[in-house]
Amino acid sequence: MFDEQPTLTLLFEQLGLASDEASILEFVKSHQLSRDTMLHEAEFWTDSQREFITSHWQKDDEWSLVVDELGTLLNQDAEK
Repeated sequence: MFDEQPTLTLLFEQLGLASDEASILEFVKSHQLSRDTMLHEAEFWTDSQREFITSHWQKDDEWSLVVDELGTLLNQDAEK
């Protein structure tokens, strides 16, 4: 069971991505989504990463807030 409050760092760990601050910032910078691309539809996810993101977002559990945060970060350029 997972007892820690989900954070962006822990989300990156769960997704098997580098989770230090510099790596997260670089990922966000280099993976910006277009306005019409939903987070789970991004081409750069593996099937298991996509499943993790989708399942927790659909459950609207504690992870969904962090998934939404990542989605917001990856849409920064689309909002400009």
